[in-house]
Amino acid sequence: MAASQAPMGSSKLASYDAYFESIQMRKKLPISLQESLTAAFASIPVSSFPQVPGGQVIEILADTSVADAVKILSESNILSAPVRNPDAGNSMDWRDKYLGIIDYSGIVMWVLETAEIAAAALTAGSATAAGVGAGAVGALGAVALGATGPLAVAGLTAAAVGAAVAGGVAADRGMGKDAPTAADKLGEDFYKGILQEEPFKSTTVRSILKYYRWAPFIPVATDSSMLSVLLLLSKYRLRNVPVIEQGQPLVKNFITQSAVVRGLEGCKGRDWFDCIATHSISDLGLPFMSTDEVISIQGNELILEAFKRMKDNHIGGLPVVEGPNRKIVGSLSIRDIRYLLLQPKLFSNFRQLTVMDFINSIAATSHNTGKVITPITCKPDSSLGTVIHTLASNSVHRIYIVGEGDEVVGVITLRDVISCFIYEPPNHFDNYFGFAVQEMLSQ
Repeated sequence: MAASQAPMGSSKLASYDAYFESIQMRKKLPISLQESLTAAFASIPVSSFPQVPGGQVIEILADTSVADAVKILSESNILSAPVRNPDAGNSMDWRDKYLGIIDYSGIVMWVLETAEIAAAALTAGSATAAGVGAGAVGALGAVALGATGPLAVAGLTAAAVGAAVAGGVAADRGMGKDAPTAADKLGEDFYKGILQEEPFKSTTVRSILKYYRWAPFIPVATDSSMLSVLLLLSKYRLRNVPVIEQGQPLVKNFITQSAVVRGLEGCKGRDWFDCIATHSISDLGLPFMSTDEVISIQGNELILEAFKRMKDNHIGGLPVVEGPNRKIVGSLSIRDIRYLLLQPKLFSNFRQLTVMDFINSIAATSHNTGKVITPITCKPDSSLGTVIHTLASNSVHRIYIVGEGDEVVGVITLRDVISCFIYEPPNHFDNYFGFAVQEMLSQ
């Protein structure tokens, strides 16, 4: 049912089309019902969607330090925020006004990768060797990360990291240590240094946003339809959609996948919702991927490998399993990476920490660990309504489908749930999103 779009020379846009086309082919719903629902969402204005808690969207200026950005996100109890360009002046163009969206998980990933470069510098054998310059330490950084480039441009030059860490931290301990020991001992001092020492203290959000952009800034107007929002959050893989007023390019609202699914949960009892929600997930073609496509992590693997696997595969979470049958024993979200910063004891040993050690450490020290240590699951014959209720009530982004022996056979994400309620009418993308949005989505 999804309309075929004109070629745009983008493999990413083609993948969006393929995903959504596959969904429409798998859904066992009357076409008339899907058309009615899509038309209904097309008639609902974005302005009718509930405001963010407090009624005001938290923004972060591009020149804010990373440390202050973490503080703002933490104190505001949010995971992401629009980044505003202080150099935009009086421009009324949102493309000048906003540079992107900063994500808490992206910040922590940046910290860990920076720590890996610093650890490499620390293992060079002497303060002189470790801080000798960008060439030597940059090579070590490449070994640690498997890549070069972005961090140096972001203001975290390998030479600066080597000088700051090797010259400050390691000098006090002596440099005649083997590489693993040096790396193990890096954590606690690095944790303190990220907020207090250069170059970390003065590194700005603008610097890391360019290379750690988890989501583009693609807003909709208050008079746009909720259908456009739902398509951006499902087919086009955005996690959140800013809302602006025409002629006043300031963010008025911030609609997330989670907020939409909570909104759907609130529609329980309405005929149109119950018509779909009572169907089993298999009737809706869920899960949308095969068992072999579900990416997982064994409990005895390293926690860094778990987060790296998420990053490499552009996913926000994975199940923790054991044995060849992949029996689920826990789950991880990219958001859980924040515990490595919030708990210095974990961070001090992060390079040797296993997945289960990480989960158990959180369970022993946190008052709100259910979302981290308890896997959220359902059965293949569960109804869509039950899945929506579980996702909304537990404030999670995915639910794992398990067999009789608790083996993982599939996963359902917020994106998948939203996709069940809509399809893309012919030419909707071209008519409502425009070339600028097409270009951003294809990046």
